[in-house]
Amino acid sequence: MLLTLVIVYLLITIAIGLMAAKRVQNSADFAIAGRHLPLAMIVTTTFATWFGSETVLGIPAKFVNGGLHGVVEDPFGAGFCLIFVGLFFAGKLYRMTLLTISDYFRERYGRVVEVVCSIIIMVSYLGWVSAQVTALGLVFNLLSNGVVSMEMGMVIGVVSILAYTLFGGMWSVAITDFIQMIILVIGLSILAVFAAGQAGGADKVIALAISQDMFKFWPEPSMKDILFFFASAITIMLGSIPQQDVFQRVMSANSIKAATYGPVIGGVCYILFAFVPMFLVVSAMLIMPEQAAALMADDPQKVLPILVMTQMPFVMQVLFFGALLSAIKSCASATLLAPSVTFTENIWRQFHPHQTDQQELRAMRVTVLLFSLLVLGYAIRMQGTSIYEMVSGAYQVPLVGVFVPLTFGLYWKRATTQGAIFALSFGLLTWVLFLATPAGDEFPAQLAGLLASLTGMVVGSLGPQGIRNAHAGHHKLAGAI
Repeated sequence: MLLTLVIVYLLITIAIGLMAAKRVQNSADFAIAGRHLPLAMIVTTTFATWFGSETVLGIPAKFVNGGLHGVVEDPFGAGFCLIFVGLFFAGKLYRMTLLTISDYFRERYGRVVEVVCSIIIMVSYLGWVSAQVTALGLVFNLLSNGVVSMEMGMVIGVVSILAYTLFGGMWSVAITDFIQMIILVIGLSILAVFAAGQAGGADKVIALAISQDMFKFWPEPSMKDILFFFASAITIMLGSIPQQDVFQRVMSANSIKAATYGPVIGGVCYILFAFVPMFLVVSAMLIMPEQAAALMADDPQKVLPILVMTQMPFVMQVLFFGALLSAIKSCASATLLAPSVTFTENIWRQFHPHQTDQQELRAMRVTVLLFSLLVLGYAIRMQGTSIYEMVSGAYQVPLVGVFVPLTFGLYWKRATTQGAIFALSFGLLTWVLFLATPAGDEFPAQLAGLLASLTGMVVGSLGPQGIRNAHAGHHKLAGAI
């Protein structure tokens, strides 16, 4: 019965997404909803982009093992990413009326930087989207009591998301996000109240968390611990700022007010509401202590689904899996769309410069389909990797490669094309070097890569200019900057 209701829910979201697809008339409608989304929808779609499988399944698993210290990267880093986007980046980028974040790199630094940044951005999505697909496989596997394998569950999940994202693009994503986030917030809130009652009261849940030292946030007072803590914090906080999914939400707004306020409100809401799954998993330790302990030793990501399926009435099960699917689908649809639009606009278009808008729209849809197949294969291959680790690892690449060229391009007039190329090269090479050697055990690779990227930008921009700058694009952006 529960599996049947989940399938009905999937069909309803597909129908809503396909209805929204009627609004798509051109590539701008598909990529950024024609810049027509109001503030409320910008809030829900930025919140939805972050509130995915790692928030419901991954963060609670990390929280019970490492406390707040273990989740500094997400939700704290992720939430502050949206806040920083709204405060420091959204206004400047919105005024430029670009289709993708990589369009900015072309206009500011030239084609080479555009292509390299586009590749980095696309690669970073592989782990993130795969985490959502993995979670979908887990849901269908649990609901069917193992009848539906993890692999088949992943296929079903990808097809359900693809069904509307392929046709409706950002319009379908935004409208389904709006509905799914309402279901998510209501469902998890009711579930938290019910779980607190089963555990003997919210005060007992909080007391258990305090006794287990789960509210410890700051690292040990040693240089190594502080450095790794700081590196974890900035991985998503800064690494996701130059990402296409965040940029799409900014550019989809119908006003600069919605573009700037939306991410800030969405980020604050995300940090606050991410505590609900953490509260639920601590409740599980009181409601089913022996089973929870066994699951945390085996696969902590299963604690919440098993709690709901074995200890709660049918209505609560419907609410939980409705909320979980809402979180996963909203996040996955956004992250399928972003790299596909980037590839079509910033790589494919260079080989087909004279294609019509309808041809570009068709190319975007084909790319969404192909990227979905790639993600599905990668997710199946990466089974066994934790959802939280798949997501956090995805952001190190843009952090060490793309963040510095974007930020310095917006805020430092002396930033040059050569500086951007040096920043990309120094950052990526240093990051790989630290990952591949014992040096990464002593100093965080992503922080080393970020510092090298900063050095490359300054040295490359202030030194003799052996690489010609993209002057035409620089002048075009001058007014916006």
